[in-house]
Amino acid sequence: MIGISAQVSLYPLGQVDLAPAIQAVLDVLAAHGLPYELGSMGTITWGDDEVIFVALREAFAAATHFGPAVMVTTISNACPFPKEANTEHPHV
Repeated sequence: MIGISAQVSLYPLGQVDLAPAIQAVLDVLAAHGLPYELGSMGTITWGDDEVIFVALREAFAAATHFGPAVMVTTISNACPFPKEANTEHPHV
């Protein structure tokens, strides 16, 4: 178990309303207790690697219930966490 961060970008394909698929991803992150910050091109989340990997798989499955989608994810154990993250354990 190591602390990682992940930047996730979801691209719903051929869908008139993009919001439901994107919200499905955010709902899965929240259901796993993962904090996240929204950005203009994606969402950053951070926490335990085992939790994040499970959540990402579930998030993609939840998003595809609304139609085809592409999910691009960048994962790091070296990028700094947002200021709101626990600074006592910088890699958790």
